[in-house]
Amino acid sequence: MKKTVLITGATSGIGEAVAVKFAESSDRLVITGRRKERLEELAGHLRSTYGTEVLVLCFDVRDRPEVEKHLGSLPEEWRNIDILVNNAGLAVGLGHIDEGDTDDWDRMVDTNIKGLLYVTRVIAPIMVSRGKGHIFNIASIAGKEVYENGAVYCASKHAVDALSRGMRIDLLKHGIKVTNIAPGMVETEFSLVRFKGDSARAETVYSGLEPLRGEDVAEVIHYCASLPDHVCISDLVITPKAQANATNTFRKTK
Repeated sequence: MKKTVLITGATSGIGEAVAVKFAESSDRLVITGRRKERLEELAGHLRSTYGTEVLVLCFDVRDRPEVEKHLGSLPEEWRNIDILVNNAGLAVGLGHIDEGDTDDWDRMVDTNIKGLLYVTRVIAPIMVSRGKGHIFNIASIAGKEVYENGAVYCASKHAVDALSRGMRIDLLKHGIKVTNIAPGMVETEFSLVRFKGDSARAETVYSGLEPLRGEDVAEVIHYCASLPDHVCISDLVITPKAQANATNTFRKTK
């Protein structure tokens, strides 16, 4: 049976890979993001390659009125969201707390925490009214540990981890699953954004090891969503083989 899947931050990386994975299953997709051209390009690819139905919504999850306008007025045929993937998120900057850029902090908190909340606040009541649904929150291994120079990003992802556990409790009686996905190193635009376009610096993050790809995380999310109705994977950490935790990696030298 086709499901309707809403994915935030679908313009690249994990979000884009999740859209492709569910399209392979012929599910219907609502893809959102800030970059309209990328959304339209992805939608065209999904329609032509997989024959899936796609609804494109361009907005920034940090903007609550925009979230409410777009998701609060979904066309009737798209309203019954079965799966919500709260993927939109980012890290910006890497420095000690006493040297941090407060604009970077605002951007991370507003996207990673408040944006997730704004989207969930609109979609969760729909799931509650239907007595079913599955919410995936894309957290991070940084939501399990704290590392030097990443205090605010780690704090934002710790918040996602806590919100996932709280949502699981709050939505339990309504038959809604909540899954917290905590990836380690994934080679996407993540580091390029963190280092504000410095591609040379971003490339060093993944040097000497094979990181995860967006497709790897998408595979795990799709698996969790495909389990029998009585089964819920509540929390899942996924890392590359060469990464043990947030700070310990094995890198091959030439």
